[in-house]
Order: sequence, then structure tokens, then C-alpha cells
Amino acid sequence: MPVTPTDASDDPSVETVASAGDPPPAEQKPVALVVDSTASLPVELAEESGVIVVPLHVVVDDEQFVEGVDITAQEVTDALRRRAPVTTSRPSPDAFARAYATAAERGAGSIVSVHPSAELSGTIGSARLAAGRAELPVHLVDSRAVGMAVGLAAARAARAGRHGGNAHDVVDVVRRECGASSTIFYVDSLDHLRRGGRIGAGAAFLSARLSIKPVLEVRNGAIVPIEKVRTATKALARIEDIVTERVAAVPAWASGTEIVVEHVDAADRAESLARRLEERLPQVGSVSVVDLAAVVAVHGGPGTIGVAVCPHGPGHGAPRAH
Repeated sequence: MPVTPTDASDDPSVETVASAGDPPPAEQKPVALVVDSTASLPVELAEESGVIVVPLHVVVDDEQFVEGVDITAQEVTDALRRRAPVTTSRPSPDAFARAYATAAERGAGSIVSVHPSAELSGTIGSARLAAGRAELPVHLVDSRAVGMAVGLAAARAARAGRHGGNAHDVVDVVRRECGASSTIFYVDSLDHLRRGGRIGAGAAFLSARLSIKPVLEVRNGAIVPIEKVRTATKALARIEDIVTERVAAVPAWASGTEIVVEHVDAADRAESLARRLEERLPQVGSVSVVDLAAVVAVHGGPGTIGVAVCPHGPGHGAPRAH
């Protein structure tokens, strides 16, 4: 089916795929939100928001598992710690086709399908193939982000879609809030990012050789280094400073900001960082702590800690991440 930039945004990161069927007028029905499991949405929040989550696959010792179905994040972390070969693979087009069919069965008139940066994952390619044969129009959004920056924007956009917003309104919520969000993170080792092709081998080698603990950011769809420090303690302190700066610089349209600390098998450090951020940023309120999705854990590795700074607008609030 034809794929074109959506009229509302005229942005190449958003595509509208014409439906294969002939659905009733979309404006008379709610808009469904679909994400994949890299959004790291807690199950309760996904269910409460009505967001449909398509799981990615994790391959451990050459055996393929479906994230959240027959393998947990902890099991993936255990495999990484014992240095088992662990890789990820995107969902099949059929998996997205089933999700889009579920949205139709629930009474949706159109679908907004939100995915991580194309530079970090090929998942949106599978979604595109499925959208071409869906019975509803599908608006594909390359979020240029990953993790809870995507998940929270999708959860809030889903609320807008259930309360009268059309597909273009919902797309605008996702684009605006993902675009304003920041995800700053620290990894114990760059080796996992190197093996997944997210950074170059040279950068990983030099960091290991020089005992550098890099502070990284997902910026415009790519992972970029923003600080180089010598210890994990200094890395987390620097993240705390950067998060404080980002909260002070949220756009004027934002009516509030949610902060989520994400981690891979580093709950104590993550909780400690969350409490320090609460003390430092009382205007934000409570800071949530969530486990990163298993497929994200594969690329960050055990010990990864990130912070998503997520501004949001008025009128489409969603339950908090905790």
C-alpha cells in the first residue's frame, strides 16, 4: 500500500499507510496506540492506558524467546552476566498485523504505531510491512527516542486518542513530547553497545583501556557521548546535574515534567538516584523507577542506569510510571 508523510506534520519521521480495507470514518472512532517492548512500559501502565505492546525477541544460546512471554528481564540479565551469547531480533510483520487487528476489534478507527529511532532498531520496518495490509489506516512514528521517553508519550497520547483527538492530534502529542524528552544514561561497559552495533569498536576499546565511564544520551535518534568520567559514582552525579539542567530548560508549552529512572539489574543505585532527584527537584514530585525492557538490557548490559526527562502538555495526562 502507498506510504506517505502524514499531512498534519509533513515530517519524514511520520508515515501514513493507507488501509487495505474500507473502515468506517476514522473520526467517529477512537485512535489506538501501538508500541513495541523497547518502550519499557510497565504492564499496569500499558493496560491502564490502553496501549498495545508488541514484544521483541531475545535470542539466548541460539534459542529464541519472546520478551515478556517466555523470558524475563532478569533471565536476560543473568545470561549476560554469565557471558552467554545474547542478541535481539525485531518482531515479525505478522506480530504487528495481529496487534493492528486487535486495535480494530477494540473499535478503533485508526492506529498510531510508535517505535524507536530507525538508527537504533529496524522494528519500524516490520511495522511498515504490516501496516500495508491492515484494515485501518496506520500512522507510523519514528520517535527518535527509546525507553520510557517513548512509553510515557504513547501513554499520554493514548488518552488523547480516547477523548476525542483524531490521529493527527495523537501523532502531534507523540512527536512533541518525544522531541522534548531527554534520555541520559550510564553503562558499566560499552562492550554491549559495541556488540549490538550501536557504537564503534574503537570507542569501546579506548573506554575500557582508559577505565572511562561514559555518560551517554539518545539525541535525535542516535547514541552520543556527552561526558567522560572515571568512576560510576561520578557518572551518576553528573547525570543528576544534567537532569537538573534539562528540567530547568523544558519548553514553555509543558505543564509538567515526569522523571523516570530506568535500570538493568541496578535497583539499589537507581532508587538512590531517584531519591536524590526528588530532593533536588521538588517541583517535579515523585520520581519513578522502572526496569528497562529485556531487549534494551541486551544492548546496555547489567548495571545500566538511565534517566528519562519527559515534559508533557496539559489536557492529556496519564497515570505515572510507578
